[in-house]
Amino acid sequence: MDMRSFLLFFSALMLLLSSLISQASDVVRYNISQTHPDAKQSYYIDLLSLILETSREKYGAYQLIPVPLEMSQGRTSIMVQQGQAIDVTWRMTSEALEAELQAIYIPMLKGLMGVRIAIIRHNDTATFSPNLSLAQLKLLSAGQGYDWPDSDILRHNGFDVIEGSAFSLLTMLEKNRFDYFPRALHEPWLEIANKNQFIVEEHFLLKYPAPMYFFVNKKNNRLVQRLEYGFHNLIESGAFDEFFYNHPVTQNILVKANLPQRKIFNLENPLLSEKSRKILSNKSLWLDYFH
Repeated sequence: MDMRSFLLFFSALMLLLSSLISQASDVVRYNISQTHPDAKQSYYIDLLSLILETSREKYGAYQLIPVPLEMSQGRTSIMVQQGQAIDVTWRMTSEALEAELQAIYIPMLKGLMGVRIAIIRHNDTATFSPNLSLAQLKLLSAGQGYDWPDSDILRHNGFDVIEGSAFSLLTMLEKNRFDYFPRALHEPWLEIANKNQFIVEEHFLLKYPAPMYFFVNKKNNRLVQRLEYGFHNLIESGAFDEFFYNHPVTQNILVKANLPQRKIFNLENPLLSEKSRKILSNKSLWLDYFH
């Protein structure tokens, strides 16, 4: 093969490779549970899909693939860190978690995760009166998950916390293992639908800064860049606000929770990294009510 033929062949090969690369899909795997399906997860999955779609023009096609494995929040983080089975998870942040995984530093719930209202037993409404003080609340026991940052946050603030596996906590509440179950503002409604033994407590809320981020493996630079690019574009275009205020999981939640009638107990979150603390001052990323 003479030099001219070689150059023509090489150019054709480069064009073919470029075409194949441009058509290649970014594979993004996430965890779902088949044993304990959670309707609230649709918010994060739909947001992730919207971010990837928004970044398609720059980063190309993608495949968003659910991986049905039964594992805790902590286990999903380990799998992402080890590059096994899944590529992305979503969790309330902590300094320790940010040291292990790469956070996409945009709070995907605008502060909702750090505003907690309680599920209580239906026959315990008298215990949670409008006059309940913070000191009195701390004498009661709160249920939380084994690997949830909230457990450490509440203990730091002097609360009595009883831990259990995520999927057993409502059963534990029903069996009087603890007195109330703090949930993020958007969470309790779906969780106790058709469970008449529980109600959403009406008189107080706990409030602490708790950004909820997407997390990926620190070495997965392409996915980090793609998620950051897509998410920022959603924010700048106003599409994220439209998504947040209209998604079935978060739609009308501020009205539904009847916030004006609730006494607010402000708590500290000792788990935040310096970078996450700085993000608290960016008012565009948070609901005004929670800022």
